[in-house]
Amino acid sequence: MGQAMAEMPKSPRFSPNPRNGAVRVVEVLAYPDVQLLDVTGPLQVFATANDLVSESGGTRPYVLHVVAKSPQGVTASAGLAIATRSLPRAGAAPDTLLIAGGPGVEAAAADRDLVDWVRRRAAKARRVASVCTGAFLLAASGVLDGRRAATHWSVCAELARRYPAVRVEPDPIFVRDGSVWTSAGVTAGIDLALALVEQDLGRTTALAVARYLVVFLKRPGGQAQFSTALSLQSAEDEFGALHGWISGHLAGDLSLPRLASHAGMSERSFSRHYLQATGLTPARAVERLRVEAARRLLSETRQPAKRISQRCGFGSEETMRRSFLRVLAASPQDYRSRFSS
Repeated sequence: MGQAMAEMPKSPRFSPNPRNGAVRVVEVLAYPDVQLLDVTGPLQVFATANDLVSESGGTRPYVLHVVAKSPQGVTASAGLAIATRSLPRAGAAPDTLLIAGGPGVEAAAADRDLVDWVRRRAAKARRVASVCTGAFLLAASGVLDGRRAATHWSVCAELARRYPAVRVEPDPIFVRDGSVWTSAGVTAGIDLALALVEQDLGRTTALAVARYLVVFLKRPGGQAQFSTALSLQSAEDEFGALHGWISGHLAGDLSLPRLASHAGMSERSFSRHYLQATGLTPARAVERLRVEAARRLLSETRQPAKRISQRCGFGSEETMRRSFLRVLAASPQDYRSRFSS
């Protein structure tokens, strides 16, 4: 048949952590029109941890259940059917309750019986987590009241508006507030699940899982859910050429008069149209693009902070430090120590 098909690599071997011999039940709540990856992404992380620990001679650490109000299963928004168990009403409490997100979360959060079940089940679980818009169901149950939380970047403002008792944070990949964890959009559920595995089984096991799944244990670039360049894509039709020019001239003059001139508009007209198109003032967009460029240099190079501040157009380390604190709530030094490769 010609060239043989490539085989999956053998799982890396390691010694399972003897401190973590307990078997943990993980319940993932699904519902009609749930987002498929919100369910399967975290499940695969836990399942891979089971496989790696088992192959290394340890006891499989997780028992995985997908539960739903309908025991006949649910159909995800992608059209794929998911087999589920009935919602547990009694018996042993789960170690981890994880709420998936998806287009169906609106109906789920409006279902009084389901919301009550989440509230009661969360009170019994050792820890509770949500993926993406699953935070809306947790918020409806009151679990997030008074807590910090993350959700998909596109609905952060809506979550904060509907549930003012929740302190919504728009930038992090995931947020832990005590025993409650919430994650950002879609694939961030994988990041969250890896963090849960690291908490349970240690960094060595979590790193082995991440390597096997070919994902980062902790994403480079750190806190932000998405890049500033990506967030500005909504304005590409009108200001795409300008953004490309800005990215190539970060160390130069990017004042309002200069930007307006390059865009071929008056300063007043440019400021108004730019804010409408991007949701940011020109000055804030430039600051974020400069911070993003500095983040990459801090994490990927050994250049001194003073040189980076000059290359990215801050002019001084102190100006860069103030921008980092404003945009990322972390200093350049803290950012480098946490995320440098």
